[in-house]
Amino acid sequence: MLTLLSGVAARLYWTARYIERVEDTVRLVSAYHHLIMDIPKGSEPGWDVLIRILDAEPDFHSRFRAANEQNVLRYLLADADVHCGIPYAVRAARENVRTTRDVLPEEAWEYVNELYLYCKEHAERSVGRRNRHAFLQGVLGRCQRMNGLINTTLSRDHAAGFLKIGQLIERSDMATRVLDVGVVDIVEREGAFAAIDAILWGAQLQALSAQVAYRRQIGPIVERAPVIGFVFKERTHPRSVAFCLKGMRQELAILRNNDESMRLADRARRRLSRFDPESMSPAQIHAFIDKFQVLLNDISESISRTWFLSE
Repeated sequence: MLTLLSGVAARLYWTARYIERVEDTVRLVSAYHHLIMDIPKGSEPGWDVLIRILDAEPDFHSRFRAANEQNVLRYLLADADVHCGIPYAVRAARENVRTTRDVLPEEAWEYVNELYLYCKEHAERSVGRRNRHAFLQGVLGRCQRMNGLINTTLSRDHAAGFLKIGQLIERSDMATRVLDVGVVDIVEREGAFAAIDAILWGAQLQALSAQVAYRRQIGPIVERAPVIGFVFKERTHPRSVAFCLKGMRQELAILRNNDESMRLADRARRRLSRFDPESMSPAQIHAFIDKFQVLLNDISESISRTWFLSE
C-alpha cells in the first residue's frame, strides 16, 4: 500500500475538507434561498442564521454592521478572505491539489482549477438574486464532478483514506452545526408561526440533502425529533452523522498508530447510540450537540497530531 509523507497526507485531508465545505455551504445557502421564497413574509428567520451556523459572528460583524441578505451573501459567496466562505475554501482546495498532483488522478488539477476560475468569474454577481441559483448550482456540480473523479479512479490506498476521512469529518461537523442552530432558532419560534414549523424543519433537511431520504425512511410528516434523529442516527444515509462516523472508523482502522483516534471515534459512536431526541427537551438536545461537536473536534485534532505533525 502506498505510504504517504505526513505533509502530503495533511494536504489530501484538507483538500477533501475544503471541497466538502464548499459543497455544504452551497447546500446551506441554497436551502435558505428557497426557504425565503416559500415562507410568508415576516415569518422567515433572519439571514444571520447562516452566520451563526458557521460560527462566524465576530468576524462578520467586524466587516458589516447589519446581517441583511446582501451582506451575508457577499460574506459567504464573494469575499475571498472569509475562511468559512466559498471563494476561500475553493482557493485552499486548489492549492492543496496543486501540491499533491502526483498522488491524485490526472484530471483532478483540471477540475479544481476550473472550479476556482468559475468562482473567480461569477462569485461577485451571485450576491444578487438574479444570478444566485445558477452560481450555486454551477459550484455544486463542479464539486460533485471532483468527488466523482476521486471515487471512481483513485486507488483505495492511504491517499484515498485521508481524503475520505477529511470529507466525513467536515460533513458530520456541518450536519451538527445546521441542527444545533436550527434547534435553538426554530424552537424559539414554535407556536408563533405554527403553520410553518414543518417548512422550517424541512429546510434543515434540504440544507443536508436529506429530504427524499427522510420521506422514504420516516414519512411525510416533518417534525423536530424525527428530523434530528434521522440526521444523527440513520445509518443508511450518506450525510447522517452515524454514516460518517462508521466510514471514518473504517478508514482509521487501516492506519498505523490509530489507538487514540479510534478510541475517540468509538466514544462518539457510543454517545450517538444513546442519543434519543424523542425523550429530550430542546435544551438537552442543544447541550448534547454542543458536546458532540467538541468530540468531533477532538477526533480531528487527534488525526492531526498522529499523522500530520510527525514529519
